[in-house]
Amino acid sequence: MKGTVLIVDDEDDTAVLLRDLLRKRGFDVTAVSSGQQCLEQLRGCPIDVVVADVQMPGMSGIELCATLRERHPDLLPIIVTGQHDLETAIAAIRAGAFDFITKPLESQAVEIAVSRALEYLALKREVKRLRAEVHCDETIDGIAGNSQAIRKMVEMIQRVAGSDASVLVTGESGTGKELVARALHHLSRRRDRPFVAVNCAAMPASLLESELFGHVRGAFTDAMHDRKGLFVSAEGGTILLDEIGDMPLAMQVKLLRVLQERTIRPVGGDHEVPFDVRVLTSTNCDLETEVHEKRFREDLFYRINVVQIAVPSLRDRAGDVLALAQHFINQIVARTKKPVRGISVKAARLLVDYSWPGNIRELENCMERAVALCRFDEVTTGDLPAKVQEYKSSRIILAADAPGRLLTMDEMEWRYIRQVLQAVGGNKTRAARALGIDRRSLYRRLEEQYPLAARSPVPEWIGAESASETP
Repeated sequence: MKGTVLIVDDEDDTAVLLRDLLRKRGFDVTAVSSGQQCLEQLRGCPIDVVVADVQMPGMSGIELCATLRERHPDLLPIIVTGQHDLETAIAAIRAGAFDFITKPLESQAVEIAVSRALEYLALKREVKRLRAEVHCDETIDGIAGNSQAIRKMVEMIQRVAGSDASVLVTGESGTGKELVARALHHLSRRRDRPFVAVNCAAMPASLLESELFGHVRGAFTDAMHDRKGLFVSAEGGTILLDEIGDMPLAMQVKLLRVLQERTIRPVGGDHEVPFDVRVLTSTNCDLETEVHEKRFREDLFYRINVVQIAVPSLRDRAGDVLALAQHFINQIVARTKKPVRGISVKAARLLVDYSWPGNIRELENCMERAVALCRFDEVTTGDLPAKVQEYKSSRIILAADAPGRLLTMDEMEWRYIRQVLQAVGGNKTRAARALGIDRRSLYRRLEEQYPLAARSPVPEWIGAESASETP
């Protein structure tokens, strides 16, 4: 088993003997003459095993073991001693030595000790990796589904969770953006620290500033005592700024400064307070469009959008509908103890056909209702809401067989643009990507045909016109 070994011995003859012996056995070996040189070497060079003599000027081998246990717990020290007494062996083990070798040195004993240390280290690392995978699987388990879209999202969560990079979670309302943010937190090194979520759309700018940054006594009329903000409450953990696209512009300026300086100033306070918090944000808005239309600061957008995770809508992962429905049924049954085991074939067909504009939140609500009304051991069509039972998928006619209804190329283009916009919920950035054109080209075409609609953040006009063309 190959590995990196560092020899620490003030006697050159012994150091050379150990170095040559281990190199012949295929190990990568270097040598230094003191404990201090060993610590300096470890600053820039990863080492697996340290083989150190007990008797050295300055720092002894026992003292070096204790220091390595504190500063470098992932490497294993082995002590070389000329003393055969039990007290030295006990002291070495207590100081953190993995093994000890007595002089005169025997090549086989040295090789066995180093090989055992490397095998133990490899096993320890493998256990650590497997535990991380188990923890990862347990944490992501709340995100049900096996569609390509959800697998891609889960892979992105796992890849970025271990860093402290800012993550922008995007997706329609009800898709589970906060669930993604919690998964990022629970898979990170901050998992044992607080996770704090705040809805930026739920309060005015003045109250939001106090909520996030805190205030001092007397800062305003009702400030009867000091209050620490959510950034301080989340110290060492993660804060989620939900629906950041609805944050007022005045508050965006203050948040940008906080994220740049990594300090906050409570409302009415005179002193800056540093904080160590990972910042996650989420929105159901198309922030690129908001930036283009001057409703969201461009500099703040690039500050929070280091990594973006797009949460797919339920219509983009239709294959997951039944898995999610069963997942919700299992949760509800575990809570209510009602003997419902699944979904009938006809009810399942209706669930798959429905478009789920409210996404996962609507599906969960639907299953809650269905289990409450269910009279048998499985959910039937009669247990589902009327809008799910009566739903008929719609499509836009791009052309017709009757000569009198044939469309021009321009008309077909506009109808297709409306169809794509409707399919992506009015998100102009996603629509442009689906159409294979850049966002500015899409804006220009919308301005030509619908001057007011191109500037509208909520495309009600799409649904209205599309409905009139549905057979």
